[in-house]
Amino acid sequence: MRKSISLFTMLIAMALTLSMTSCRETKEDKAEEAIEDVKDGVEDAADDVEDAADDVGDDIEDAADDVEDEVEDATDDSPQ
Repeated sequence: MRKSISLFTMLIAMALTLSMTSCRETKEDKAEEAIEDVKDGVEDAADDVEDAADDVGDDIEDAADDVEDEVEDATDDSPQ
């Protein structure tokens, strides 16, 4: 009877210990998750910068085209 009670108590203690350690998130898991979050944030920021650079480039091309058109119009209108 004593062996049964000891064995039962040991099994309960083991089960409780395993359940606590398996459900708990380790520091390593948290660190890896934080690194992934930072990596995703950096990629998103890089995409935003790339989009902004493309927009600025398009605006510069449009402005250059406008200036070129104005210069052509001014030279066409000048008396010769």
